[in-house]
Amino acid sequence: MSVQIDPFFDTVTGTISYLVYDRAGGHAAIVDPVLDYEPTAGRTGHTHAERIVRRVHERGLSVDWLLETHVHADHLSGAAWLQSRLGGLIGIGRHVEAVQRHFKPLFGLGDDFAADGSPFDLQLDDGDTLPLGQLSIEVLYLPGHTAADVGYKVGDAVFVGDTLFMPDIGSARCDFPGGDAARLFRSVQRLYALPPDTRLYACHDYPHDGREPAWETTVAEQRAGNIHLRDGVDEAAFVALRTERDATLAMPVLILPAIQVNIRAGRLPDADENGTRYLKIPLDAL
Repeated sequence: MSVQIDPFFDTVTGTISYLVYDRAGGHAAIVDPVLDYEPTAGRTGHTHAERIVRRVHERGLSVDWLLETHVHADHLSGAAWLQSRLGGLIGIGRHVEAVQRHFKPLFGLGDDFAADGSPFDLQLDDGDTLPLGQLSIEVLYLPGHTAADVGYKVGDAVFVGDTLFMPDIGSARCDFPGGDAARLFRSVQRLYALPPDTRLYACHDYPHDGREPAWETTVAEQRAGNIHLRDGVDEAAFVALRTERDATLAMPVLILPAIQVNIRAGRLPDADENGTRYLKIPLDAL
């Protein structure tokens, strides 16, 4: 049985979320869902996530899993909101603990925040498998962009998160805490060792030169044409290129709200005594 994949492109953040299922009326996973966030007003919304909910109902699916490829810095996760509507368990790579430990003091989260992988329902190791109806999901540890990135392989498709973008965009930055360009190079080589027609699905696209947004490519296409990591580029050359480029990049616009929410599996902070939820903005700390 071939895997069914419905993509959902978020035009604001350039993020692609995926509804992955075995068949209509069957079992589904949602990969990298987005919670709408308007930074100038501090307002959340569910327009993107509601598109996924509608599709789940149209297909008659049972959602078993809500899977994050990593702790995103450029959008807020919609996993918790979708879980409240559709059920399922929220999963992420085991090494999320390292990300939580790093950011807990930055945001002054205090003793009530345990940097032990919670509040995710599942902390997944390399090689773990999850059932998806008549299919299964294999977890691939793909560090480099951060220390905690994973991919999810379902049949001939791999959801690679920020490990690779479309060939004309290249690769993700490696200057976040725990990031490492050499490890990203090795993670990409692991993907390149898969059969050439393996489909790779990116978490982001930033189209330029008038092309339409895209998110599906293949191992063969990446090896032939990725502007940063095509065949013939060795580890030292990639590390030099990636390090030089990362030094020119500004922080993502949503990094401060996104990290606070995403290390909580998309759960918003509890409301204060006045009934309002608050996120913290550390000054002069980054």
